[in-house]
Parts: sequence; structure tokens; C-alpha cells
Amino acid sequence: MSAVPAAAWDRCFPAHYPFTQHRFLAALEAHGCAVPETGWTPCHALVEDDAGELLGAAPLYLKTHSYGEFVFDFSWAQASQRLGRRYYPKLVSAIPFSPVTGPRLGASDPAVRAVLAQAGPAVAAASRLSSFHALFLEPADCALLLDAGCVERNDIQFHWSNPGYADFADFVAQLSSAKRKKLLRERRRVAEAGLRFEVRAGGELDEAQWAQVYALYCNTYEERGQPPYLSMEFFLDYGQAADSPLRLVLAYEERHLVAVAITLLGGDTLYGRHWGAAARYHSLHFETCYYQGIEYCIRQGLRRFDAGAQGEHKLSRGFVPVTTRSAHWLADPELRSAVVHALARERRYVGERGQELDGHSPFRLEDPAGEPGVPDDG
Repeated sequence: MSAVPAAAWDRCFPAHYPFTQHRFLAALEAHGCAVPETGWTPCHALVEDDAGELLGAAPLYLKTHSYGEFVFDFSWAQASQRLGRRYYPKLVSAIPFSPVTGPRLGASDPAVRAVLAQAGPAVAAASRLSSFHALFLEPADCALLLDAGCVERNDIQFHWSNPGYADFADFVAQLSSAKRKKLLRERRRVAEAGLRFEVRAGGELDEAQWAQVYALYCNTYEERGQPPYLSMEFFLDYGQAADSPLRLVLAYEERHLVAVAITLLGGDTLYGRHWGAAARYHSLHFETCYYQGIEYCIRQGLRRFDAGAQGEHKLSRGFVPVTTRSAHWLADPELRSAVVHALARERRYVGERGQELDGHSPFRLEDPAGEPGVPDDG
């Protein structure tokens, strides 16, 4: 990213989406996160005119593993190995460590976006790589990549939407009786533990406070037995900047910081990304990562809260299922045929599962006249 002028790159992408902004991707590279040593070799795609002016761009990485992508293809790698063919390195268009849907083909001109879509599989083929993968795609980008020879893969996330709630109580009142009671009970347990919360911009914390936040962030990875994806230097550079989009949900017991949720603000959306805690409290995760974020969205008039990957437990807490998309091209005909058939079955399952989850809405049902049903408060 340091070789690409920031202003030129940023003109290719919408300003409201923080993950494709030059400053975010450049900080990942500059501070040892998305670098060859961690298995992420940057090789971003650029489309230029004859004068060298940047017309389009796509974040692109040569990957030597499948970690930090959140679209799991480990079984494909194993199948490739059984066929006696190398799977890594592979080519990936993604936001490192961030399962967030957004633009991957950065250009306002449809013809340039089509060129970028064709470039992924073409570069992988010319470089004799096993595969090309574009992850967490907007529908329009996905369609272009399917036209370029990729096959679609679907999954489900859970997002919260704000139709214009007056406050958190207004949101809770729209839940079914059982869901409302469960949510309020969880919030009460956190309050009874004596915990208090603040939401602060990343630039409001000094280095010592960031060190506390980082220790909590690292603890989540230590419990899984793996090193953290992001470095302290990344947070001090990107997160501590005065105009950083990072928003931190901080949980205190008296004066001691005991938990944090690290989120990013972009346009009308709050993106929940990471969390960590120093001790276990009943319902602390739900309060820190979900309810405080919902309250913040309502206060700020934000329309959407993307709280991260997977998690059907979000459904009972006011989040609803949404379909995610990725696109994949595989060079080996035998492996490709197997993946194409497997993904056809998987897409059907995801579609059926999404319909099933839609039938378990946490919100009060409406009667035939369109009026909310009377909740049973027991």
C-alpha cells in the first residue's frame, strides 16, 4: 500500500466503508499484521490508464494458509493434497482478519470493475496458483466474479437494524415476551456485578490505556492458543489517531478495566470486530459486544450494527440473519468439479437455513391487520 498514493486509492472506494481505506490497509502492512511473515503477501490489483492514473483497485493477497479469512476452505486444501496437488499459495481478495461485507472491486466505471473481476482468476491462472478467492462480497461484485468464471459460496451472519428506535427501551419493547425477559435479565446480571460502561473514540485513549485494551484483546487469542492477528503498533497508529473510526466499548469494575469490545464506525454502520475480558462475569459478552453497541447505534442514529461472523445466539438478542457471499475459482478441473457440486448443496442448505431462522424472529409478530400482537408479559 505504501507504493500506492492514498488519495488515488481512496477515490476508488466509498468513503463510508473503513476497511478498504488506504490508511487501514497500509497500517496492517506497516505494523506487521498483513505481511509475508504472517502469510499475507500484499499484491494489490491496480487498473491504470495510459498516463498512469489509477482507475480502479482491489485489495489482493498471496496467502500461504487460510487463517484470518473466515470463509473456511481447509477441506479444499486437504482434498487438493490428496490429489497430489499444491493448494498454497493461493490468491485472495479480502480484508485481512475482517469478515465484513463490502466493496472489493474498487471503481466507479462498470467497465473497470469488470476488468478487476476478470483479473483475479486470470492472474491466478497465469501464476499457476491453485485458486482465487474473493470474500464477503456485495451482490454486484459477486455477480461480476461469477461472470469471470468463479463459483458462489454462501453463509449466514446476524446483523441488527435500526428502523428509528427512540431509545433502547423502545427496541426492547418490540421483542417477544420471552426474548425481552431474557435480554433484561442478562443486563440486570451485569449491573448487579457492579460493572459500568463507556464508549470512547480510539483517539481519546493514551498509550497506557491502549496497552490495557491490547492486553484484553490478546487474552482472547491466548485462550485459543494462537497469537493475535493485530499488533500493538497497529492500534497505536490506526486506532489512536484523532480521526480514527475505532470506537471502544469499555467495561469497568470500579476503576479497573475488565473487558473491551473494539468496533469501527463507518457511515451509518457500526462494525463489531474484537473483544477481550480479564475475568468472567455472567452475560458480560452479550452486554459488551451487543447491547452496548445497540445503545450506541440508537444514540448516534446509526442504521445497522454488524457484530461479526456467525453466532446464531445473536438471533434471540435482536439480530436477524443475512446472507454473505464469496466467489471462488479453482484451477484444477477435478477439484473444481468437486467444489462446484459441494457448494451447490451448501447454497441450498444455507438458503433453507436462512428461511428457517427467519421463522424464529425475536420480534413480536403482527396480526393480520398489521398491528403488533399484544405481548404476553406473564
